Amino acid sequence: MSSPSYSPSFRAAYDEVLGGWPGPVEAVDLPTPYGVTRVNSCGPVGAPPLVLLPGGGATSAVWGACAAAGAAATHRVHAVDLVGEPGLAVPEPGQALRTAEDLADWLDAVLDGLGPRGPVTLGGHSYGAWIAAHHAARRPARLGRLVLLDPTQVFAGLRPGYILRALPVLLRPTPRRIRSFLAWETRGAALDPAWLRLQDETARFPTARPVTGPRPDLGPLAEPPGGRSGIRVDVLFAGRARCHDPLRAARAARGALPGARVEVLPGVSHHALPLTAAAEIARLLAD
Repeated sequence: MSSPSYSPSFRAAYDEVLGGWPGPVEAVDLPTPYGVTRVNSCGPVGAPPLVLLPGGGATSAVWGACAAAGAAATHRVHAVDLVGEPGLAVPEPGQALRTAEDLADWLDAVLDGLGPRGPVTLGGHSYGAWIAAHHAARRPARLGRLVLLDPTQVFAGLRPGYILRALPVLLRPTPRRIRSFLAWETRGAALDPAWLRLQDETARFPTARPVTGPRPDLGPLAEPPGGRSGIRVDVLFAGRARCHDPLRAARAARGALPGARVEVLPGVSHHALPLTAAAEIARLLAD
């Protein structure tokens, strides 16, 4: 397996964001059938395990704000770089992720490598939430709790206007296009400058076609906690998201998962959620 040629500027920006995490960060590279996966962990070793998946185009480093806001005080935080997305994961040649079942197998291997102590809380943002929901629906016995943060393509489709705005960034990313898109989607929110520099660097990252597919079948999770699945589910929507209608998505979530706690956080956009709403997310996780 050959390592991708990360530019020195990408690695420097990645390490700069990790430098803002609370306490020591343990970085491990876990083998999976689809490549070696980088996981950055912090928090007490004996604390309940919290596995976090970033959104598309982001890296595991995005979870530093949540860790610093209190998540790393109540949990052992394991932030995962997605294979094929920006980060330090190394894809396995000839073993591309193609389906949601492949993603579930990949995440199984990550959890096996982590060897968590006790029931796992699995959380994800945006595309990471789509992956988390698919895994939870397929492997409910592996989890104790599922936390979906403004999930896309789980309860509602993407708005056409959002897709049109995102296409130039997806097809030919440049730092300028990334900054312009984030400024539009977040409505000019003040974002961490170090994180923005890292997002600039993702424009030069080797791109891979992300796994797409249908919405997850949430039937196995539809029981109240303690029912057939036994999984507690929390869903938090960004009230100012441009990717979908958050109120409509929240209604769909309540209908699909009657036993879940579903909330809409006002004043927060989709892409800014892990950064600007870190304190609210940490409180949700500590509950």
